[in-house]
Amino acid sequence: MRADNSQHIVDAARRRSEYTRAKAVQALRSLDAAGEPVTFEHVAKRAGVSRSWLYAQPDLRAEIERLRAVQGRDPASPIPARQRTSDASLLRRLEAANARIRRLTEENQQLREQLARALGEQRTATTRTGPPRGGASNPRSVTIGPC
Repeated sequence: MRADNSQHIVDAARRRSEYTRAKAVQALRSLDAAGEPVTFEHVAKRAGVSRSWLYAQPDLRAEIERLRAVQGRDPASPIPARQRTSDASLLRRLEAANARIRRLTEENQQLREQLARALGEQRTATTRTGPPRGGASNPRSVTIGPC
């Protein structure tokens, strides 16, 4: 009489299926983490499975298509999907940059006004004391001849 091994065969097939799925998930995660293009071909090659098998797995197929859509905007993006900037984050950064530009513009204007006052005070002080005497003896003066 022959022993019924059908349960062992079913268990082995289930383990093989789980192992294959785990390899595909790991390949998907590693491609995304490395910032490499996530395509059915790349995932299949990395996991050692067929593309048709990936297409037949609804959850893996959906995740690959989602990551492809995200990367489709910037195909050479080296940044994994979970680390990419959201629109809200970009908006906050833009608002912060605009506020900094406004502060720096105001500070720049104040510094220009202070410089103008200081130059005016220096000019006034020089005018009151008069220019240095003996123009040619001044080492900083330059005499320009006829052209």
